[in-house]
Amino acid sequence: MCTQKTQQSPNFIQLFKLALKGDNQRDFTKGSIGQAAFLLAVPMVLEMVMESIFAVTDIFFVSGLGANAVAVVGLTEAVITLLYAIAIGVSMAVTALVARRIGEHDIEGAQKVSSQTLLLGMVIALVIGTLGVSYSREILQLMGADPAVVDMGQGYTSVMLGGSITILYLFLINAIFRGAGDATIAMRSLWLANGINIVLDPLLIYGIGPFPEMGVTGAAVATNIGRGVGVLYQLYHLFGLSSRIQLNLSQLKLDISLCLNLVQVSIGGVFQFIIATASWIALVRIISTYGSAAVAGYTIAIRVIIFTILPAWGLSNAVATLVGQNLGAGNPERAERSVWAVAKYNVYFLVSVAIVFIAFAHSVIGIFSDDPVVIQYGVDCLRLISYGYGFFAIGMILVQAFNGAGDTFTPTKINFLCYWMVQIPMAYFLAKSLGFGPTGVFIAVTVAESLLAVVGYIVFKRGDWKLKTV
Repeated sequence: MCTQKTQQSPNFIQLFKLALKGDNQRDFTKGSIGQAAFLLAVPMVLEMVMESIFAVTDIFFVSGLGANAVAVVGLTEAVITLLYAIAIGVSMAVTALVARRIGEHDIEGAQKVSSQTLLLGMVIALVIGTLGVSYSREILQLMGADPAVVDMGQGYTSVMLGGSITILYLFLINAIFRGAGDATIAMRSLWLANGINIVLDPLLIYGIGPFPEMGVTGAAVATNIGRGVGVLYQLYHLFGLSSRIQLNLSQLKLDISLCLNLVQVSIGGVFQFIIATASWIALVRIISTYGSAAVAGYTIAIRVIIFTILPAWGLSNAVATLVGQNLGAGNPERAERSVWAVAKYNVYFLVSVAIVFIAFAHSVIGIFSDDPVVIQYGVDCLRLISYGYGFFAIGMILVQAFNGAGDTFTPTKINFLCYWMVQIPMAYFLAKSLGFGPTGVFIAVTVAESLLAVVGYIVFKRGDWKLKTV
């Protein structure tokens, strides 16, 4: 028994080092499920930690400019969530298709999916970027921004939407790496992008040293530079020799049938997240009727929540890869066991975070603002949403399990029920009809996310996702 214990500790350390280093020769469809999940989850969690730092870095430095500046970030972010919906939706399809091809040992097929992903992402970015630059002022007005907020935020919104290709490619190329099992490369690209953003944010916002003082627009410029460098790092590996999937320029030719297949699988994923993010925009629109302080408090709390939710999504992304590769290898039972193994750890993590947030909400929100009204809104939001963290943990794992199987339409239907049929009507009713104000919106978020976990569990146990072909 003692000998067994002494062997386990070095193995854990070695596995952790291997997870950080990366191993593009490992077959995740064989051997220990725990080890496979660990090797995928560690870099994916760290990748999402970097993404979550993105979420809090801008708001931390921008908060020094006042509530209007924070409102600019919050309102713009609400619109950009539609871009995230497209990026994440397509990413789910990319991960599922690449993982299936890898599970089938079809490297050439995985390369073809990857090349069409790059072409599709470029087209989407051109459309969104053009609209964002041309109509940034109108977008803020549509979101209910005060004239002062519109004047301050026009540049920020224009730069953020104009640089949409950096957002899309970060998501899409990392989806390729995740599907292939090269999670370490995806992690490092976010480290690099985030490190640059952290350094440039204060320099460009406040004009430190030789840098121009750009105000809130400086945060957008810093973010796009950081993400742009991250994308260059991704492309270096994708077209180099260090990843499982290696492309060359000759492969960047449009394949109509494959591109249509990618779009077809993506549609469910895109609508899945558009439903969720449209609900998000509706909630921000309701809160905006209570003033900039309410929007600022909500924005700060949500950024803090994202800081913890995104690492949990890292665990969920590991599930998507495991499900996709194991289904490709013809082993659906191993795919299901992988889901429950990772779900258990996700619950442990998020419940622990919830306890901290509930107990120390005032201290956490106080880091980002000294306005007592903003702080109170943020505290209420953080505490009320934290009560549902246990359900959130299970729900996000199940959603990614469906997506990893290529069954993107099932989560779409669940999202429609929970967000549009429950969350939005409940938020409006509690806030407006019962007079709860923004607190009613916070309660509706927790109820809807908890319902999603329950419905997802019932549908997942039916097992139809095991039969999905992509």
